[in-house]
Amino acid sequence: MTEQADWTLERFRHREPFRVRWSEVDLQKIVFNAHYLTYFDVAIASYWRANAMPYEEAVSMLGGDIFLKKNTLTYQAPALYEDRLVVGLRCADMGRSSMRFEGAVFRDEHCLVQGELLYVWADPATRTSQPIPPALRDMMDQFERGQAPTTCRVDSWQAQGEAAQWVRRAVFIEEQGIDAADEYDAADATCDHAVVYNRLQQPVATGRLLPSEQGVATIGRMATLRVLRGSGLGAQVLEALMAQARARGDKRVQLHAQCSAQGFYTSLGYEPVGQPYQEVGIPHITMQRAL
Repeated sequence: MTEQADWTLERFRHREPFRVRWSEVDLQKIVFNAHYLTYFDVAIASYWRANAMPYEEAVSMLGGDIFLKKNTLTYQAPALYEDRLVVGLRCADMGRSSMRFEGAVFRDEHCLVQGELLYVWADPATRTSQPIPPALRDMMDQFERGQAPTTCRVDSWQAQGEAAQWVRRAVFIEEQGIDAADEYDAADATCDHAVVYNRLQQPVATGRLLPSEQGVATIGRMATLRVLRGSGLGAQVLEALMAQARARGDKRVQLHAQCSAQGFYTSLGYEPVGQPYQEVGIPHITMQRAL
């Protein structure tokens, strides 16, 4: 491990917030030692989300999986019940098949626990080590260098249809149970489609912009893979489509939002219009904003 003086929160690009729960402390209201391993494990899962990586689909595509080989923890001071903590995590280096992560648990700016976690990329059936795939290595390296984990492209259905369809099938048909006949329509061919891709070139979010009607843009089919929601991907799609609408001269944009997502659109400046209604068996509400 590096020297203790180097363990500051600024050292870590990826940070996961926690609040100590009653079930994690002893009679002295001090966190049980073993729970720090849970904190680091949760931070590892969120590290992949920060890379816009749907873990199961990604490792399956890459033909392997990631296995923990070794943990090392160094305790400096205890965390207490109701403390607000932040776990910092970084991939410190990679070998042929190994990934060494450094992590630390902070209360304010004080480092309470240091951790070193060694993972190995391996065959999931035999659990024998394999070389880390170049695409995964590049993804992690670029993330640690501060590069954006995703790109958003806007193009025609001919160019983006396969990727957009994959995301929409996962969200609308498989997750929400919408009939395929209701999901796909002739309008797709006339729309601009935004698709967000991660550094593994997996499509992870999408949406479409319909042709303008008297200066009003309509956005629809907004979808983000379930495991990556809350990562800002939907906002990327929406901003890209609104930029496309502005460029063609639209002055206002509207959409039919699922009521469960109303708060998301409100946070981006949209306001509800009228009352909720049912669409494909799901409560919706019309929302709009000026461009």
